[in-house]
Amino acid sequence: MLVNATSMLRAAKAHHYAVGHFNTNNLEWSKAILLGANETNSPVIISSSAGAGKYMGGFKTVANMVRCLDEFLQIKVPVALHLDHGTYDACKACVEAGFTSIMFDGSSFELNENIAKTKELVNLAHNKGLSIEAEVGAIGGTEDGVTADGEVANPKDCAKIAALGVDFLAAGIGNIHGLYPKDWKGLNFEVLEKINQVTNKIPLVLHGGTGIPDKQIIRAIKNGISKINVNTDCQLVFAEAMIKYCAEGKADATLDNVDKGYDPRKLLKPGFEAIKAKVIEKIKLFGSENKADDYLNF
Repeated sequence: MLVNATSMLRAAKAHHYAVGHFNTNNLEWSKAILLGANETNSPVIISSSAGAGKYMGGFKTVANMVRCLDEFLQIKVPVALHLDHGTYDACKACVEAGFTSIMFDGSSFELNENIAKTKELVNLAHNKGLSIEAEVGAIGGTEDGVTADGEVANPKDCAKIAALGVDFLAAGIGNIHGLYPKDWKGLNFEVLEKINQVTNKIPLVLHGGTGIPDKQIIRAIKNGISKINVNTDCQLVFAEAMIKYCAEGKADATLDNVDKGYDPRKLLKPGFEAIKAKVIEKIKLFGSENKADDYLNF
């Protein structure tokens, strides 16, 4: 069932676990995320960036695909359909398209402009029954062609954005999108603790979940992180499974290939299974397994 992300993340915050946010790029990814969550009885956030939305045929296509899959697969757990790193215009488009949650990434704006645009989008989202995420301090790495150095957010700025009524907040604490370099210094837990203290205990979001050591993930959850974004991990296992399948000759377009492994339904299956397994692995790490009904009390 599709819901906004507010209650599931409040429950996660109260019970000290995190809900996985997994980006989708096509039908196989969406099925894998939904089924992985359903099998573990976990709430889940399935997300599209603007670039992925364009690739899949627009935000309405994404919304219709996820809603129809949710119904056809008889998914029993709460699912939030979320916009990842949305511009002002993309946020408005996703409200109209039928998303249940949006993220406004105003981190590139001067603080006062970020505040003004966030205020407007908070009102729009809440009037339509959506949840909304905001960001302070650009997350490092490259996301949808936009590259930023990893920043550590100012807790005072986080408090100002949190006070606008956003439902959850992403704050840079040294995390980056994509693969982490060997000399990465790790998460800044001192700043995370300060942000958690000054933001009225709203759920906090950790972007760039791929490559962060498990011990740091667990410590981050204990210090207020309630939503963890995963994308690159799924991309890597999908690619590895597809490459292996093709290297084994199973997709060869020859008469000897009597199993017709080049059939796209067979060709894409290893990638689908790899993503599903990764989703289940992350759900267990984040502690949200068998937590599907927690949101009902929030």
